[in-house]
Amino acid sequence: MDEYAQRKGRIYGTVLVDVETRRPIDLLPDREADTLAAWLAERPGIEIICRDRAPFFAEGATRGAPQALQVADRWHLWHNLGEAAEKSVYRHPGCLRPTSSQPEEPQEEAEPAALSPWPTGHRFAERTRAKHATIHALLAAGHSKRSVARQLGMTLNTILRFSRATTPEEMFTGQWQNRATRLDDYKPYLDQRWQEGCTNAWKLWEEIKEQGYPRGYASVRDYVSRTLRGKPQPVGPRPPSARAVTRWILTHPDALPEGDQLHLKVAMANCPELTALAEHVRSFAHMLTHLQGDRLPERIEAASATAELPSLRHFAQHLLRDLDAVMAGLTLPWNSGVVEGHVNRIKMLKRQMFGRAGFELLRKRVLLA
Repeated sequence: MDEYAQRKGRIYGTVLVDVETRRPIDLLPDREADTLAAWLAERPGIEIICRDRAPFFAEGATRGAPQALQVADRWHLWHNLGEAAEKSVYRHPGCLRPTSSQPEEPQEEAEPAALSPWPTGHRFAERTRAKHATIHALLAAGHSKRSVARQLGMTLNTILRFSRATTPEEMFTGQWQNRATRLDDYKPYLDQRWQEGCTNAWKLWEEIKEQGYPRGYASVRDYVSRTLRGKPQPVGPRPPSARAVTRWILTHPDALPEGDQLHLKVAMANCPELTALAEHVRSFAHMLTHLQGDRLPERIEAASATAELPSLRHFAQHLLRDLDAVMAGLTLPWNSGVVEGHVNRIKMLKRQMFGRAGFELLRKRVLLA
């Protein structure tokens, strides 16, 4: 069994396929546990159910066919492990950049720029600079402070503050400056990622969101545009992305090109956590491909002990919720691969009907084809 989209992102149904004959048996209008349980209860002869680890499939199969052996699909297990591995790699971005032997000298030159909290182009900064220049120009022309206040429509106290400031930057002490924000704790990380070559504000927001940042994208976008855009980036090759490193880890070493093997070794040499992650992934891959399900408790215990890899630990602990089905999937030859072809055929039939036909006609075409 697997789900298919009647309307992607909104309405989903369930397709059921006979794994032995490789033909579809039925289509259900939704993916609810009650609907699946009722369908299975009418067919007590079912012995094995291949499924992914979705909770509605697990609950419906347990209630509707308690006599059947449930088998978790191996592709979905590998896919879930890949997602956990990618999250783990995202948490170690500094390990992906090769270490440089040259000392970083430009740090002293960057200090003066930090003295101005509002860079060029900021609306408040430009307005303040214009007022400062106008007031000082009128005072230099011989106008009194009261006369300048009348001409510009400002209070005398405002004119006095501007007249005492030798530079516009001295006026940047308003209510916005040095105000504590939720982003302050993540700014060192954003600065580091910017120096490492990551200039995509959306990606930076996604990374700190994984670390617990509770706010939206706008604050990160503003900080990048106002503060980070003016900072120079290091010259040199860009580090590999977290997705690329994850792909290297998930690929069998014999099938990995020599260049990617070298890059992976460099990343692992800089980060013991990535080395541990690669070892866990390859051990799980060996267990999956050789159907050694009896080793699953051992692998779960080893992954649960990795405090430095929380995503991998969460993946291992989540397997315990569906341990019997996962162990069966890593032991028996059955899997849900045959269902994927029928899901693609359902997509083709929907395109042929231009989305105008209802569920009953779609079900009839799938079963009679």
